[in-house]
Amino acid sequence: MEAGKGYDPQRLYDVIVVGGGPAGLTAALYLARAKYRVLVLEKEQFGGQITITHEVVNYPGIGRTSGKEMTETMRMQGEAFGAEFLLAEASALEVDGDVKTIKTDKGEFYCLGVLIATGAHPRSVGFTGEAEHKGRGVAYCATCDGEFFTGREIFVIGGGYAAAEESVFLTKFARHVTILIRGDDFTCAAAVAEPARKHKNITVLTNTVAEEVSGEGGLEYIRYRNTKTGKVTEYRADAGDFFGVFVLAGYVPDSGIVKGIVQLDDQGYIVTDAAQRTSANGVYAAGDVCIKPLRQVVTATGDGALAATELERYVAAVQRKTGIYAQMPAAREARESLPHRTLESHSPSDELLSEDMKGQLRALFEKMQGEAVLRLYLDKRDVSQELEEYMRALALLTNKLTVEIAQTDASSDFAPCVQICRADGTPTGLAFHGVPGGHEFSSFVLGIYNAIGPGQPIDAQLRARIQAISKPTHLTVLVSLSCTMCPDTVVAAQRIAACSEHVTAEVYDIHRFEELRTRHGVMSVPCILINDGNASFGKKNIDGVLALIE
Repeated sequence: MEAGKGYDPQRLYDVIVVGGGPAGLTAALYLARAKYRVLVLEKEQFGGQITITHEVVNYPGIGRTSGKEMTETMRMQGEAFGAEFLLAEASALEVDGDVKTIKTDKGEFYCLGVLIATGAHPRSVGFTGEAEHKGRGVAYCATCDGEFFTGREIFVIGGGYAAAEESVFLTKFARHVTILIRGDDFTCAAAVAEPARKHKNITVLTNTVAEEVSGEGGLEYIRYRNTKTGKVTEYRADAGDFFGVFVLAGYVPDSGIVKGIVQLDDQGYIVTDAAQRTSANGVYAAGDVCIKPLRQVVTATGDGALAATELERYVAAVQRKTGIYAQMPAAREARESLPHRTLESHSPSDELLSEDMKGQLRALFEKMQGEAVLRLYLDKRDVSQELEEYMRALALLTNKLTVEIAQTDASSDFAPCVQICRADGTPTGLAFHGVPGGHEFSSFVLGIYNAIGPGQPIDAQLRARIQAISKPTHLTVLVSLSCTMCPDTVVAAQRIAACSEHVTAEVYDIHRFEELRTRHGVMSVPCILINDGNASFGKKNIDGVLALIE
């Protein structure tokens, strides 16, 4: 891009970090502290894969913490120095020239330097039945899906850090866990493997591979083989019962966005030099997406710090060469420039709304173009009272929200429900069944904002695809409030419904609606149903949901 032309100065940053895990968060902290304008783009949840780790005990200087708590502290440190954060999925990069372009589902952003810190995603193993039973017995996230197998057998496939640690976590739900390790032993540190090896409810089978799983409505059969002896073992669940298989066999680098732009190795990891530089000028990489012998939080933060200091030098050189400087917004402008960034997850069982949360919500509601009615469908259960209290707490923050109790005899397969309506009472097509706490609080609030307007920015091509939908389409999204992958799917479905008069999107807390869960055989979240038809599992952005509709 020609210097000084073709970009919106308000969306120009010194550095854009793609990926909000430990590497990206550390880089943002270093860059912001050095007075550079930096934006972190994250498509899922700030913190990355480590957020599903319940106990971190080997990070220097910290005795014991959780992955979520650690990375949230990192994010807050960066924010305190002025780093900006946005939940958005980067789809393409243009890195020729001094000003780089990052295309996202929330529009285009521009920068002088880029840091790729996209990490990696869980690896599929490839045994027969794995793909067919994903979401119906085969799972990849113990935190999200462990509860579905309470009191049942669970098989874990993998021998690394995740398999060892998550197997112990899964014993909170399972009556017994069997770990299938392809090699001779665990590949992680002995201190990590030992709790799994010694747990009374865990059996460890080495030199063993899964060959096939099958079942109707859930997993009823698994076959696995010892690769040294050739012995084949078959396990069948008791009549009417089922079990779970958790694939925790490592990760695949999320480097697709830079394929063809920077050099990758045969496995798709980014090749960097000792200064975290890639083969493309002005593009750096850090964390698990890079080639490295050890993938731990401590190495990711080290990568992020090194990449940030090198980017400081690179950006300074580009500034001197071109005279282009990112405009550093004032503190208030910085907060208001990204009204759609993630709000703190919040549980209604705690104090309903903290003072900090109230301030964020008031600022967001003030930007709404109209008024909304929160129409409640309630029954006599305590959860309905909880929903009513929660919605009234929101309405007290602004004169743009009104709570209305619907006169209905709604049955328990529908209530409790909050339906988002316009000021005249007409439904917007968005509703939440249950109480939108936990990770779904942010997505619910954004649903109101998107339905009433102006809404989050959306790519023109995506908007055209949404407006091309001509047939009535009902999206049912099944979520768990503890799932970190669900909110993106919820926001995507709601954004589509907010833009189309032909689409409705209703979200269900799956643990409140057992009949719905059983009817569709759902054992994993997020799950999305189109017109109550076949289930599709896994996190999806707007493009992914549109692909299902189309």
